[in-house]
Amino acid sequence: MKPTLKYILIAIFTLLVLGYMVFSLFYFSGNNKEIVCRKLEIVLADSSNIQLITQKDIAVMLDESDLNPVGKTIYHIRTEAIEAALRKNPMIKQVECYKTPSGIVNIRVFQRSPKFRVVGFASYYMDIDRKPMPVSTNYAAYVPVVSGRVTISMASGKLFDFVGFIADDPFWNAQIEQINVRDDLKIELVPRVGDAIIMLGTLDNYASKLGKLKKLYARGFNVIGWNRYRMIDLQYKDQIVCDKMGEQPVHKAVATIEKKDSIIESKL
Repeated sequence: MKPTLKYILIAIFTLLVLGYMVFSLFYFSGNNKEIVCRKLEIVLADSSNIQLITQKDIAVMLDESDLNPVGKTIYHIRTEAIEAALRKNPMIKQVECYKTPSGIVNIRVFQRSPKFRVVGFASYYMDIDRKPMPVSTNYAAYVPVVSGRVTISMASGKLFDFVGFIADDPFWNAQIEQINVRDDLKIELVPRVGDAIIMLGTLDNYASKLGKLKKLYARGFNVIGWNRYRMIDLQYKDQIVCDKMGEQPVHKAVATIEKKDSIIESKL
């Protein structure tokens, strides 16, 4: 094929495509004024993992805001207004709304995802973006629980990182039932096995503190039993101080973690 003819054919094809696009733009724009929305499709994109809000809740919000598109012409439906109204709901993270030439309006909702729940002076979730969110009336998320004197700054800072550490570690995730913040802001842990409260203290070096306790669990409690103590204190360097159960006056024992990982118990 000669170069000149080739360029002529390319130019004709390009003009045809552009002409069709211009025709479609005017044709469908004109028809949009006549097409009526016959159906509203609401999809919760992540409902298999969590459901803090329902399709019915979203439909009610649209009705209350006079934004329900059903029965309105596609031309007059403003998807941006629908998205803005739904994003005001504290359970919703993101919304995508679009309309089709067949008269269907689609809404795709992405919910916020709780990381842990705070109970005590206030009750709320902290989401995975380190932002507080209210507790849902429709759904109780199965997430770690933190009780006591928890401030927003604490929940979004070191405490957030600590909860993530516990959740990501298979051993501690199975072992720790609840985290409690005392009035002096020291951290207590409630285990699933045994009666002893674990005194973590501050959140400084929490990985090292829990590492000591894990050695005590493996080399000590499996031998002497899990119900021997009522308090296990991890605040001391290279030592774990334990309050014994049911003794008056209270006696204490020190479990020293030595270089060879042996456990030595001695009364104070």
